[in-house]
Amino acid sequence: MPDSPGLLRQGFLAAICFVFSHTTTLAAALDDVEAVPHLDSAGREGYRDFLTFDKHRAFAIAPGGAWSWKGGESSAESAQQSTLSACGEENGQACVLYAVDDRVVFDARAWSRLWGPYLSRREADRAHAGLNRGERFYNLAFRSAAGKSMTLADLRGKVVLLHFWGSWCSPCRSEMPELQKLYRQLDAYPDIRLVLLQVREGFAQSRKWARQQHLQLPFHDSGVTSSSMDWLRLADGNQIRDRDLAAVFPTTYILDKHGVVVFANNGPVMHWPQFLPLLRDVAARSGK
Repeated sequence: MPDSPGLLRQGFLAAICFVFSHTTTLAAALDDVEAVPHLDSAGREGYRDFLTFDKHRAFAIAPGGAWSWKGGESSAESAQQSTLSACGEENGQACVLYAVDDRVVFDARAWSRLWGPYLSRREADRAHAGLNRGERFYNLAFRSAAGKSMTLADLRGKVVLLHFWGSWCSPCRSEMPELQKLYRQLDAYPDIRLVLLQVREGFAQSRKWARQQHLQLPFHDSGVTSSSMDWLRLADGNQIRDRDLAAVFPTTYILDKHGVVVFANNGPVMHWPQFLPLLRDVAARSGK
């Protein structure tokens, strides 16, 4: 079964997050590739290309991993305009400038506010079921670690980070320590929930591996019992194939308080704690 990372396009590139904060990002050196938030490996390579280009040049980013750059423009203003235009057209996401010519111009304080807009309750009620941004995620049925029957609809009013994984999956295993770090930071945010569902293996097998790694995460039982079982249960009694939810494993969705998809990532994320400001924004501004 393939488990290699991939990209899920939902109007923007899937994200692998890198360090940013109000202080460190604003003070970052222009050539500090790791300081640019939300760039995956392709984005980091694009930023390195940007650094080698002559003036006038600009590099733009958006929450979720979208990025674009232009170089060799007639002026800095032209570079900014063409970069923002290309970034928005390609990714359908509000983009902001990170660097112009030889300066980092990124405003970290405004960054998380770009995550919306979020659907109202009425809009969410009319949303189609699906995986794309702005669609209501399928109402899966599963069990808590204690065996309690649950559905995603039971978690309405909470922001849900929904994560599909398996202990057989090398990229899944590699990101678990980062998910653990994020989970520890969520103690102060009771309206943000993690739901980890195993695929292609039984719950006992996945939990055994997690215990061996001393992981303390909210693992839930998807109902999958073997490697040959490639579907999950829906609350209405129907089934849905796991590959219809996740092209590769791991795959992660962030659902707002109405159960609407606001973010999806196909593949591992190596710096999950850096999503906390965005999760907090979804918690504060969705569900109205």
